[in-house]
Amino acid sequence: MHKIIKDFNIKLTAKDILKGQGIDPERASQRLFETAEAVINEAEALLEPVAIYTVVDVIELDHQTVRFNNGEFKGSLVQKSMAGAAQLYVVVCTIGKALEERVDQLMTEDPVRAIALDGAGITALRKVSLTVEDIISKETCELGLSLGMRAQPGQEGWPIEQQREVFKLLPGNEIGMRLTDSCLMLPRKSVSFVIPRGKDLSDAKVPCDFCSKRDRCEWRKEKQIV
Repeated sequence: MHKIIKDFNIKLTAKDILKGQGIDPERASQRLFETAEAVINEAEALLEPVAIYTVVDVIELDHQTVRFNNGEFKGSLVQKSMAGAAQLYVVVCTIGKALEERVDQLMTEDPVRAIALDGAGITALRKVSLTVEDIISKETCELGLSLGMRAQPGQEGWPIEQQREVFKLLPGNEIGMRLTDSCLMLPRKSVSFVIPRGKDLSDAKVPCDFCSKRDRCEWRKEKQIV
């Protein structure tokens, strides 16, 4: 059984939008700040946030494979992130296609505004996924259980092809989503992730801790995972 969430209240700031573009707000020019401010209302009006999630029971963890009814996740990150889990939250979130269509339209006529809108979409998607995490966390706490580390197909140690397993579990079409043959989610401003649930799990670690590039990655040092 799955649940759909549509009740989001996503508010953006100029700093949010700059961060979504990968720009440090403290170092941004006045022009970039003004552009970010100028797109806030349009960006918020174009958002169509929605999420769908389910909980599956873990049947077996065998080396790098986690098995559940009607499917399995495979990969070294799977082994590290889902060990000890009794259940798994499987989640897909999107902000819809309206904003990205507007970005595509603006890219030739006003690329600076288009890039700012794209940054707004990136940070809005992050806010949507964090809202879902808060809902999941509250639900888990009420059950007297704990959550483990969030992991996403496509991260090192978990092949992007595993998106197919996610979409077998969740009817993405019910929230206007689909998966391409190359495992790209559409709309593009979408994210899928899995969070393990159990009695004695910890979310203290993140996928970066297991990445081979962790010691030289500027993203790890300065940014947060979306």
